[in-house]
Amino acid sequence: MALDSKDGVWKSGRGKGRRTPKGRQLDDAALAEVQALVGDGPLRRDLLIEYLHLIQDARGHLSAAHMRALAELLRVGQAEVWEVASFYAHFDLVKEDEPPPPALTIRVCDSLSCELAGAEALLSALEEGMDPVEVRVLRAPCMGRCDTAPVLELGHYHLDHATPEGAREAVAAQHTHPVIPEYEAFDAYRAGGGYETLVRLREGGDWEEVQQTVLDSGLRGLGGAGFPSGKKWGFVRGNPGPRYLAVNGDEGEPGTFKDRHYLEREPHLFLEGMLIAAWAVEADRVFLYMRDEYPAVLAILREELAALEEAGLIAPGFVELRRGAGAYICGEESAMIESIEGKRGIPRHRPPYVAQVGVFGRPTLVHNVETLHWIARVCREGPEVLAATEKNGRTGLRSFSVSGRVAAPGVYLMPAGSTIVDVIDAAGGMAEGHSFAAYQPGGPSSGLLPASMDGVPLDFDTLQPHGSFIGSAAVVVLSDRDSVKDAALNMLRFFESESCGQCTPCRVGCEKAVKLMQADRWDAALLEDLCTVMQDASICGLGQAAPNPIRLVMKHFPDVVGTSER
Repeated sequence: MALDSKDGVWKSGRGKGRRTPKGRQLDDAALAEVQALVGDGPLRRDLLIEYLHLIQDARGHLSAAHMRALAELLRVGQAEVWEVASFYAHFDLVKEDEPPPPALTIRVCDSLSCELAGAEALLSALEEGMDPVEVRVLRAPCMGRCDTAPVLELGHYHLDHATPEGAREAVAAQHTHPVIPEYEAFDAYRAGGGYETLVRLREGGDWEEVQQTVLDSGLRGLGGAGFPSGKKWGFVRGNPGPRYLAVNGDEGEPGTFKDRHYLEREPHLFLEGMLIAAWAVEADRVFLYMRDEYPAVLAILREELAALEEAGLIAPGFVELRRGAGAYICGEESAMIESIEGKRGIPRHRPPYVAQVGVFGRPTLVHNVETLHWIARVCREGPEVLAATEKNGRTGLRSFSVSGRVAAPGVYLMPAGSTIVDVIDAAGGMAEGHSFAAYQPGGPSSGLLPASMDGVPLDFDTLQPHGSFIGSAAVVVLSDRDSVKDAALNMLRFFESESCGQCTPCRVGCEKAVKLMQADRWDAALLEDLCTVMQDASICGLGQAAPNPIRLVMKHFPDVVGTSER
């Protein structure tokens, strides 16, 4: 083989050769379209997912030609763009020989609260009643609207208490945009004393005093891990800068919707807490990662961050709003950081921890949305806003997301030592015609507990002795009309779908568990072996916690699943 210097292509000795390089060729029209979408500013590799969103939003899918063009602009390999795009559920990848999806897509939530409310029947009715040429119907994981189950999403419009008739009306009206709720905007928040605490701290506050105030309040991470919030600040500040703050707004645990509740009502309380935390660790930048299932929240944050910039409270670009793309695993802090960097959301091995090596390899403070909401309140009102509340030997307040068979699903702010009886009472009692049978105390990761365990305080550290935990306080109540076996299977199917696939114990274990759980009688010994391997060998919390629904159902409801020993 020889290189023809005139044509710049390889030719054989007989003069035959390619006129183009190997692989997919660059399409000039696609390149021009992508260039127009991403703009004329400097292109950044870490914004790959944001660029993919721009293309998906504009065209309804990601064609091979447009991904090839994006790879050209970013000067990265096509395979790199493809592997990132294919990792996330909200991107539709289309090759040259494949038809694009219909212009409209309906996603029907199939997580536990929606399943209890009739999601399967809704899904079947839509699949039979919609023209597949015009509308694509998909099942989807939790959308964070469990209080209005069943829920579907048409484009970026959510239909609460969804029915086939309501869906058809929304399709006919081309209702695909989010409905922005009424909320406390910047001017109203500032008029009520908002940001006075932030300004005072910036002018001469002592971060260690503020850290001690947060510690005195007893505030712990409210994303699920429960680590004392103030302690993180010292860990991050102990490392040389530049430092970053990453906000985990990827509230994807089925049954959880408390972050959305607060963000759609008083976003600036959260934003002030975020800026106080950024001040405390001297963060050079804030990365605000918000799940794509919350389009109204994303719109609110864009508007209010712009207001903060205009008011001079933050410099332009100090807060970067990043949009998730449909991956539950990105709620794990290191997977979220990978996604912020424009990569697949694959959890990292630890150590090192993100306080040392986080976003772009720099020390990073990670906080959940509700945690920052409370940091603002603690700094404004003092530690007693949490510490003064005590119940059943526990201190503080918890935001319980309550759904399932209760009369009034919603978010209820209650003492941290409340029991499931207290929670059900706050939610108006059981729904008419239903008797309390079981409950999920903190998302599917916490498993299922029987109604007989109704006296356990729902807080950090109180549920672990029972093989469960409070997590993000996502409470789903089941009644005597529901099958705990089906509920556990729903939970494992969720984990099977949302496993990132990195480690075999989780990837294969969830798949195997789903198959075993579909049997009329569960093989207790085999399932227990599987649970042990998953818990001991999985890299992150998803695989480690996935066995909880299996074990707790076998323990508390053996007659229901007909467990048998081999």
